[in-house]
Amino acid sequence: MISQIGEVTIPVTDQNRAVEFYTKCLNFEVAHDIPFDENQRWIELKIPGTETAIVLFTMEGHQDRIGTLSNIVFNCENLEDTFEKMTQNGIEFVQNPTKESWGSFALFKDPDGNIFCVSSHASAAVS
Repeated sequence: MISQIGEVTIPVTDQNRAVEFYTKCLNFEVAHDIPFDENQRWIELKIPGTETAIVLFTMEGHQDRIGTLSNIVFNCENLEDTFEKMTQNGIEFVQNPTKESWGSFALFKDPDGNIFCVSSHASAAVS
């Protein structure tokens, strides 16, 4: 049966700009950068220390997904620290850290306007 999620895709308009953002601002690492067709490359990024990868790739006919709310949630140990570091790296937040009964979360966007959640569990919630 299924053992893990291998990759999730993030649709982007400019792969070079996206690689710059995800590697410089979020510290992801390029695992693969392979020509796919005449318009795109298969760019697979890893979060250091994890198995799951993100792929900066827009499937044909799915350009309308660029700049929308993503269903990807990035986890962190301490949301306050992560928020501060991400803000220092120039990342724009569309919702500042919010504390809930289950933990804390904030919403940020990439250069294409894709919106993601960054979250920590209740044991590491924002005070």
